[in-house]
Amino acid sequence: MSTAATSSEPVRRIRVMLVDDSAVVRALTRRWLDADPRVEVVRVSVDGEQALKDIAICQPDVVILDVEMPRMDGLAALPGLRKAAPGARVIMASTLTSRGATTTIKALQLGAADYIAKPEATALGAADAYRRDLIDKIVALGERSVGAVKAQAGPIRLRPQVGRGIKPAVLVVAASTGGPAALQAFFTPIASRINVPTLIVQHMPATFMSIFAAKLGESIGRACREARDGEPLGPASFLMAAGDRHLRIARAAAGCVVRLDQEPPVNFCRPAADPLFESAAAAYGQRVLAIVLTGMGHDGRAGSAKIVGAGGRVAVQDEASSIVWGMPGSIAAAGYAEAVEPIEQLGALTLGILNGDAA
Repeated sequence: MSTAATSSEPVRRIRVMLVDDSAVVRALTRRWLDADPRVEVVRVSVDGEQALKDIAICQPDVVILDVEMPRMDGLAALPGLRKAAPGARVIMASTLTSRGATTTIKALQLGAADYIAKPEATALGAADAYRRDLIDKIVALGERSVGAVKAQAGPIRLRPQVGRGIKPAVLVVAASTGGPAALQAFFTPIASRINVPTLIVQHMPATFMSIFAAKLGESIGRACREARDGEPLGPASFLMAAGDRHLRIARAAAGCVVRLDQEPPVNFCRPAADPLFESAAAAYGQRVLAIVLTGMGHDGRAGSAKIVGAGGRVAVQDEASSIVWGMPGSIAAAGYAEAVEPIEQLGALTLGILNGDAA
């Protein structure tokens, strides 16, 4: 018998543990979460040291972990928290500073599932957006634990491999929630063997972007940085979408170049995957390979439609290895993906396609 929850079965609330040294933040966050019927706050801790004692008792589904705290900060506490509650998903709560960004990126590489940028105390109106974003992340990360995953994506409909034998001229990759760790896992085995321009969109605050690009490059052994408007694309190009800028590809007299802009957000994101994917299809036609990794929402779906419409190819990360199967799941359900693979196998598939599906 299936253990999945049905509409007639009660679904327990998502168990949340809050770790923050600020009494004001703790009180405000708890008030928000207590007002949501999907969420139950099971523990509130004032620092990482207390959290390590508390987590074994409460066994939460989601931990909101402040980055900067006295006695023991979030980064120091993270390994112990993950060991004590392996099934818990950790959201790092960070300030929008270089120091906060650097620590948060390290935490994501160490296994934190996601992050949320705390608004500045002087940013009027930002608290409501922060509340919505935080609750959306908690629900997305906690649904699988409580058996409440919605069948939003629908069944997988694999697309025939119509472009076999054609070597792609560009690789475009998109990720969101869980992306930093997924990008590292995806690229580490293959980065040195990729010989086409590679462009990456990761949903992330502008303050974090350049730091993340550099850290990703260090971890995969290939230089990676934010893209610059107007730069030409060559085989050695390995570029991340710049903070708060859409990344697009445009044709120029001497070849394809990068274009950055601040057009309105797409799918509530800037940068977003769809502008990159759509422009790649227009610039390269059937010689595009798109890879979509873990992430909330459906960014990349419309762009994938353009890519397959031009004869290009799309593959996505599978549900089991994704932190959130929103973006890849929406593409698989729409019938745009020719393959749905675990992150461990997606790299080998990518290299095979880039090499013209050579054996």
